[in-house]
Amino acid sequence: MRILKPFRGESGSVAVEYALLLPALMLFVIGLMEVGRLLWTQTTLDRAVEAAARCGAVDEVTCANAAATADYAVTQAFGLNVEADVFSVSAAACGVSVSAAFTYNFLVPWVTPQDMTLHASACYPLAS
Repeated sequence: MRILKPFRGESGSVAVEYALLLPALMLFVIGLMEVGRLLWTQTTLDRAVEAAARCGAVDEVTCANAAATADYAVTQAFGLNVEADVFSVSAAACGVSVSAAFTYNFLVPWVTPQDMTLHASACYPLAS
């Protein structure tokens, strides 16, 4: 009596399918993580600029001048490694204007070989 093997010659098919799909799956997962990190960085930068503009307009002790306001913006950028020279503070028609230009470095350079500059700005009216 002869025993038939129903799946003869398919013993390595799962490994081949896994090898074909794994790079695409990893690229997708890493891309999602990069986009999430990019959005988090932009949101943090926006929040720091808004808080610094408000501080410059209403708090004459903590944010007495442009340098102090830029230093305050650095403290409000929670989790970001930024310097005070990223932020620029000026007086504008709308009140105190704070803007930032931050160079975002991608963790995986072969996905996007260029760095991206993120911009944020806010203006808060002066307290009367």
